[in-house]
Amino acid sequence: MTSLAHPQLRFTPTVADPSGPRELVILGSTGSIGTQAIDVVLRNPDRFRVVALSAAGGRVELLAEQALRLGVHTVAVADPAAEPALREALAAKAAGRALPAVLAGPDAATELAAMECHSVLNGITGSIGLRPTLAALEAGRVLVLANKESLIVGGPLVKAVAKPGQIVPVDSEHAALFQALAGGTRAEVRKLVVTASGGPFRTRTREQLAGVTPQDALAHPTWAMGPVVTINSATLVNKGLEVIEAHLLYDVPFDRIEVVVHPQSVVHSMVEFTDGSTLAQASPPDMRMPIALGMGWPDRVPDAAPACDWTKAATWEFFPLDNEAFPAVELAREVGTLGGTAPAVFNAANEECVEAFLKGRLAFTGIVDTVAKVVAEHGSPAAGTSLMVEDVLHAEDWARARARELAAG
Repeated sequence: MTSLAHPQLRFTPTVADPSGPRELVILGSTGSIGTQAIDVVLRNPDRFRVVALSAAGGRVELLAEQALRLGVHTVAVADPAAEPALREALAAKAAGRALPAVLAGPDAATELAAMECHSVLNGITGSIGLRPTLAALEAGRVLVLANKESLIVGGPLVKAVAKPGQIVPVDSEHAALFQALAGGTRAEVRKLVVTASGGPFRTRTREQLAGVTPQDALAHPTWAMGPVVTINSATLVNKGLEVIEAHLLYDVPFDRIEVVVHPQSVVHSMVEFTDGSTLAQASPPDMRMPIALGMGWPDRVPDAAPACDWTKAATWEFFPLDNEAFPAVELAREVGTLGGTAPAVFNAANEECVEAFLKGRLAFTGIVDTVAKVVAEHGSPAAGTSLMVEDVLHAEDWARARARELAAG
């Protein structure tokens, strides 16, 4: 198989860099990744120009402000019901500025992903980002990928259309691996070491996790993220998803991808080479650094985020992962090995279980336990490169329904 995101492979997009700023499409602009990407753009107007934005539709005031401030050509919302409010917000805030074209509906982001630009930043949350990911790749754009779910649930589909080096990852762990892999050839790589903060419960046993409340789980010690991602970090489901993502991006077998707990979240991941050396990428926990790297690759963006202060004493700790208390990573390895629609089932069932937990219908430890039951019942039909988008969507629908049934008791 071919590595999708090896740093030594530099994809040349269908639309090359113009003489001026690099043109970007940002999907999911009102979310955490999108807002930080826009911050990087606004501080580097000579490097980047945003031509289109998309969002789900829940924050139309912010979306309108972003669109007008950036002067985009097109803005899109996934929720058709949000279109009137978006148009009203744009008109109210325009102050004489030209209004962008407005698209609405579930396919709007996919349409933007294929439009003329250099790079598409997919910052959408969830597997609904799959079609935009495929559209950007098929159109020959550089895909700056923050939407890990689209790669995980549609692995064979993405690998079938992506050119070597066409994807630049934004997850801090995969951006770290991306940079560390530049230190050697593929044949010299022995192991990928993915770091995990461990979330708020890293020192607890499985028995001690039984009484965890949603409020407890939402209090992440390092990162400020949305509720689903924060709960995924607490269960380490997020780390399981990242193991699958690392396997797909870098074509490294699962038995050579290790997870280690690093509470400080300064070393974002490491690559161990065959001569015994290990290269680590370190920076304070700030997503603007990997976002800027993805948007600017192969060039770095100066002062994208603060650097480590080496004049101050600091301690970095590393601990082995407790697989008994946090079985999500091993379950993800099994799911990734099954392939086919199994990763889609894993991801969809988890999203339903997280919602059930947040609403008090499921215990914290029941999240991964229920996901494991759904995965076991499903198996892995539709495995192989013949996988279709419809197979993924059907598997997700089944997994969501089954997870809801099990969570209801």
